[in-house]
Amino acid sequence: MISVNPRILVCAPGSGSGKTLVTCAILRLLKKKGYDARSFKCGPDYIDPMFHQKVLGIPSGNLDLFLAGKEGVIRSLVSGMEGRDIAVIEGVMGYYDGMGKCELEGSSYDLCVKTATPAVMVVNCRGMSRSVIPMIKGFAEYMAEGENENGDLQKDSMIRGVILNNISPMIAPDIASQIEKELGLPVVGYLPKLQGELLGSRYLGLVMPDEVPEVLDIIDRVADELERSFDFEKFFEIAKGAKTLEYEDKEITPVTDKTVAVAMDEAFCFYYQDNLRLLEKMGARLKFFSPIHDKHLPEADGILIGGGYPELHLKELSENTSMRDDIKKAAEGGAPLLAECGGFLYLKDSFKDKDGSVYDMAGVLPGQGFMTEKLSHFGYVKVTAREDTRYLGAGATIRGHEFHYCDTTDNGSACTMTKPYGSRSWEGYQEKGNVFAGFAHLYYPSNPDFIREFLRKI
Repeated sequence: MISVNPRILVCAPGSGSGKTLVTCAILRLLKKKGYDARSFKCGPDYIDPMFHQKVLGIPSGNLDLFLAGKEGVIRSLVSGMEGRDIAVIEGVMGYYDGMGKCELEGSSYDLCVKTATPAVMVVNCRGMSRSVIPMIKGFAEYMAEGENENGDLQKDSMIRGVILNNISPMIAPDIASQIEKELGLPVVGYLPKLQGELLGSRYLGLVMPDEVPEVLDIIDRVADELERSFDFEKFFEIAKGAKTLEYEDKEITPVTDKTVAVAMDEAFCFYYQDNLRLLEKMGARLKFFSPIHDKHLPEADGILIGGGYPELHLKELSENTSMRDDIKKAAEGGAPLLAECGGFLYLKDSFKDKDGSVYDMAGVLPGQGFMTEKLSHFGYVKVTAREDTRYLGAGATIRGHEFHYCDTTDNGSACTMTKPYGSRSWEGYQEKGNVFAGFAHLYYPSNPDFIREFLRKI
C-alpha cells in the first residue's frame, strides 16, 4: 500500500469557466504559504503544465487515462507526489466530457473516480445570481456510473466543493451561504470580475507562457483577490478526503547508457514528462540542445525532436545552416532519430508559410510543410505499424495525440492512424534509415517496446 498525500482536482462545467487561471492562483497561494505542491493536468495538454512549471516553478505532469491507462495514471500520480504536501490536478473541458461524443471515459470525472480524488468545481457566475444553485446541484447530484480505483462500479459525482468565479462581492457571501444550506457543498472561495487583460482562452493552448506579457503579475493579481475569500482549512479538508492508492512499481531493466540529444527551445518544447522519465529509467542520458540557438548538434548517440511551434521560428531555424547540416549528416549516418509534429516538419525539405515564403528545413525527409486554415487533425489516436518498422513490429500499436494546424505534401504511410471511437483512419509516418517521424505526439509508456527498440538501435 502506498500512502498518497492530499490531492484535489479543479474542474468546471465547461471550457472557459476559468479553471486554468483559478488552478494557477491556487498553486501560487500554496507556494506563498510555504506548501510544497505538485500539479498535474488531466488529459494530453502539455501547455497548461508549462504554465505551472515555467511560470510558477511547480513541477507538473499529465494524467491521461487513454494514453496511460488507470494503472499508469496511478503510478504517475503516486510517484509524482512523493515527498510533496499536496497535489492539485487541473481538469479538462467540462467535468463529464470524455473522449467520445457521449463517453465518460477520459473525462475529469473519470479521473476522479479511478484515482479516488475529490473535486472542487469552478463555476462562472457571469449573468447569474441564485440561478447558479440549480446548475451546481445538477452537476453535484448527477449519478454517472464509474469504475473506482478498485475496479468496482460506483455512483458518486466526487464534487466536494465549489469556487465561484465572476461573481459580485456584494452577493457572493449570500449565494455561498445558500449553496451550503441547500446543497451541503462548501464554497471554498470566490472571485469578482477582474478588470484588465487576463489569461483568456485565446492564449491558453495556443500561446506559450513566455508570450503572455507579465503573466506572473496576472496570476499574482488573481491569487491576491482569491486569497480574500479562500478557505484554506476547508480546501485541505477536502483534499485529505482522497483515499489511499496502491500500485505495483515494476522494475525497468536499463537498455543503454548512451546519450540522447533532445531538442528543447522556443520551437520544440512539447514533451510528456513520462516519456523523458522512461528514457532515463531505461538508462539513456538526456542532453538538451536548441535547433535555434546552438550552432552544432551536441555529441550524442540518438536524437529526439519533439513538437512545438517551428512555424513561428522559420527564419531562425532556416538560417541556422550548421545545425541543419549536423542533423542531416547524423540521420544519413544512421543515428536513431525520433521526431513528432513540429519535429517532423523540421525534418522536411522545406516549409511554406501563409505568405507563400519558403524556408529550407533539415532536408532529412522528402516533402514540404505548410499551414492550413483549420485543425488538420485533433484528438487521440492509435498508431499501428502496417509492416515491420525500425521500432514497431507489424501490427504493433502505440498511443498518442494529435493537434496541429499544419500539413505536409508527404505524411508517409508506414502506420495506420485510428481514432479510439468510430471507424475513421488514415495513413501516416515516414521511415528512412533509423529515422521515424510523424504528426502524433506519442506516449512511450503505452508501448515500452517502442522506445526500447529505439535505444537498442543506439
